[in-house]
Amino acid sequence: MIVSIFNDVIGPVMRGPSSSHCAAALRIGRLARDLMDADFKEVLVEFDRQGSLPTTHDSQGSDMGLFGGLLGWDAADERLPGSPQALRDMGVNLRIETVDAGDEHPNTYRLTLGSARGKTHSLIAISTGGGIIEVINIDGFAVSVFGDYHETLLSVIGNGQALVQRLPELVQVDAILLHEHCGKQLVEVKAAHFLSDETIAELRRVCPVLQVRRLAPVLPIGSRKDTQVPFTTCEEMLLHDAGRHSPLWQLAMEYEQARGNLTEAEVIGKMVEIVRVLRRSIQQGIAGTEYADRVLGHQSGKFNELMQAGRLLNGGALNRIVLYVSALMEVKSSMGVIVAAPTAGACAALPGAVIAMAEEMKLSEEVMAKALLASGLIGAFIATRWTFAAEVGGCQAEGGSAAAMAAAALVTLANGTLPQAVAAASMAFQSMLGLICDPVANRVEVPCLGKNVLAASNALSCANMALADYDPVIPFDEVIETAQRVAGQMPRELRCTALGGLSITKTSLAIEARLATKKAAACGAPNCGCAR
Repeated sequence: MIVSIFNDVIGPVMRGPSSSHCAAALRIGRLARDLMDADFKEVLVEFDRQGSLPTTHDSQGSDMGLFGGLLGWDAADERLPGSPQALRDMGVNLRIETVDAGDEHPNTYRLTLGSARGKTHSLIAISTGGGIIEVINIDGFAVSVFGDYHETLLSVIGNGQALVQRLPELVQVDAILLHEHCGKQLVEVKAAHFLSDETIAELRRVCPVLQVRRLAPVLPIGSRKDTQVPFTTCEEMLLHDAGRHSPLWQLAMEYEQARGNLTEAEVIGKMVEIVRVLRRSIQQGIAGTEYADRVLGHQSGKFNELMQAGRLLNGGALNRIVLYVSALMEVKSSMGVIVAAPTAGACAALPGAVIAMAEEMKLSEEVMAKALLASGLIGAFIATRWTFAAEVGGCQAEGGSAAAMAAAALVTLANGTLPQAVAAASMAFQSMLGLICDPVANRVEVPCLGKNVLAASNALSCANMALADYDPVIPFDEVIETAQRVAGQMPRELRCTALGGLSITKTSLAIEARLATKKAAACGAPNCGCAR
């Protein structure tokens, strides 16, 4: 799947502490719901003992996301924290077990679902960062489903090849794949629409015994056959520009128009809507948020009071940036609506920096949207070659990416040149290499707040350095390669949440125990979200 700025980088609009846990799990749940045609009474979820999920699935939102998806809810639905209880109230038996599966990816979900009529289906999926997923197995068949197509699945015994040959005569689709497992066959059809009932009826002339399942897309930007984008690396982008001095946001526009088959007005419109979501969330955070299952309380309000009274050290626009970053992190931790940009754990650095600086400069929401577009292209280069998942790359994959993206966006606000925007991104990412992932008490709050502030502060510094034509020395593409290599050299305990660093300090473990006791006492209460 070719990276899309709106699929992979700026988005989804969501609730929950972690996009790779909550938003991704919700998308997996939506696909599992479709697999069962919304008819299920038993749900078994299995997590590999060596992965990241056994210790974090409850506290970082996998449970509420997965079960919300099974209910058919949206990632921004205010009911999400109560989704486990909502399923139980419907008579669904939920079980979560830790197993020795030997899964290669740390964020692997194994689901087995059963209906009251004895129908059973299984699904294995991975969360690859920023809310992006890949279903890698359905009922034992090895597949690759990203949720970017309308998927029609045709289960047959023996006649699969005949269906593959007949389908192109009946309808135009993007891909027809034949999978085999234990004497059975699965024909997977990827298209912009599901196969019609009329087409299915024609196929039943070839294969009378034909089971049909339809999986709806879960990503905002669909894919299509033979999609091409003008560039996939920073070097290719600079060659494509060929000295025309195009602003980075304009090249991002060109990229996303090609990727999503969108008009310029549609691209700008989508990003302006995201800007408005973010601005509302910032104001909500400053006004004050509450949530029982969190480490930090409302802090941004006092920061704002002191800033308005002139009682903070003079940080100029940086103080407003810190305020906005803090507010967004507090909204995230209270299960409010945020935008994964590029992830929920790093949701505040980029928008906090861009919106605060744009407001200081009295710029419009459209200008903010263009800056976010510019940042999205930098993120697309990272996502194409690497990952945003801290479980794979450490927090350098989240905070480092956010810093690079924010630096380029800030240069864009200042009408800097294309080379300056790229230089800012490179310098900012270089400064974040090796950053570990170690959330206290399994909650994405501490030291995540500080790391978001660090990323935004770093971005501002590097943007100004780039505007003054400081030399980044190392090209941006090489910095991405280096981050990937550094991740491979990191111990698993430092790039897999809740296994090292601050997460295993005496204080962190005590906070975790206190919150677990508090949550157990409230189990069954409205919005508890407890999966046990």
